[in-house]
Amino acid sequence: MDHKPLVGISTCLLGENVRYDGGHQLDRYLRDTLGRHVDFVPVCPEVECGLGVPREAMRLVEADGAVRLLTRDSGTDVTAIMQSWMTGRLGELARLPLCGFIFKAKSPSSGLHRIKIYHRDGGVRHNGTGIFAAGFTAAFPHIPAEDDGRLHDPGLRENFIERIFIMQRWHELTREKKSRGRLVSFHARHKYQLMAHCPATLKELGALVASGANHPTDALHDMYLDAMTRALGKLATIRKNTNVLLHIIGYFKKQLTADEKVELREIIDRYHAGLVPLIVPMTLINHHLRKHPSPYLLDQMYLNPHPLELMLRNHV
Repeated sequence: MDHKPLVGISTCLLGENVRYDGGHQLDRYLRDTLGRHVDFVPVCPEVECGLGVPREAMRLVEADGAVRLLTRDSGTDVTAIMQSWMTGRLGELARLPLCGFIFKAKSPSSGLHRIKIYHRDGGVRHNGTGIFAAGFTAAFPHIPAEDDGRLHDPGLRENFIERIFIMQRWHELTREKKSRGRLVSFHARHKYQLMAHCPATLKELGALVASGANHPTDALHDMYLDAMTRALGKLATIRKNTNVLLHIIGYFKKQLTADEKVELREIIDRYHAGLVPLIVPMTLINHHLRKHPSPYLLDQMYLNPHPLELMLRNHV
């Protein structure tokens, strides 16, 4: 790939003092580890829409069926200010090849999940979304989005970062003139990655690209992106990864000795039992692939979906 993936991020997560209390929420993994492999686009809705630092804390309040962004103590309604700024900022972001966005959890403007919504007459519910986060996900439904809190979960972190790099390859695919042939090649390279997330959608996508001549080129790509996004939103489980691994070792049935086949199957069984992380069978498979190159397998993004330095496949 020519460039690093471009990822939006809440500015405070990079250590900038933009929080309502004048502080920050630096996430060292995001800034110092992931940041070596992506380029960040910082966004702080509250500062960028004109609110100062420090400033009065805010919260989401529901009244008469509408959710508004109000300051916590004085009750000043800043919804219109935020929405006016957001229209222009989303337009700016639309001109960028964004591959993902990381939001600040629990923020009334940027929180993605379970944001508190207070009622005028008392009570609170915990199923809201920050105003900017909601606007972003509505405008960019195919862009991977997560909040910093959920990224502490190893499975969710791996899934999100994997989708970032797939989205970068999608941008590269569609940056030039779209063609059915190039889409078929993209699909072939991602076959096992898609299988690890959703085998049923893999079949759906295979049928779609096979019938590509029946669809206008733009519509074909749009349908593929919709289904691919849906598939990748499902976590790759141990069971589904094991299925992929068993498909892959079928390519070595004529090259490996009997002992090598037994060893490889034992390692996969240990992974399936939760005794070793995915990196263990993957390392052995890559070892055999170096000794016995298979052009088809060498082209599979599943074998190297993201930088090894992120160690995303090292958790059990």
